[in-house]
Amino acid sequence: MYTVTATQKGQIVIPAKIRKKLHIKKGTKLYIQEDGVQILIKPATPEYIDSMVGYLGPEKNMSELLLKERKTDDEVFMKKIEKWLK
Repeated sequence: MYTVTATQKGQIVIPAKIRKKLHIKKGTKLYIQEDGVQILIKPATPEYIDSMVGYLGPEKNMSELLLKERKTDDEVFMKKIEKWLK
């Protein structure tokens, strides 16, 4: 476990050892999830996504799930835009 300090803007530094292990580089996107009293940070790298294949069961694939979620999010956003334009 590491201890980091948040800046005034809420920024933190991920320790180098963790960045190297999880292949996090400049520009890597991270998924951040609030889970009750903790914050989960997951790298959106091919290595992470590949490690999740099969996690949801033999009939599901993490990449497909992420694409489906993104499509759903886009559809919700477009409905809001359409409602606003009326």
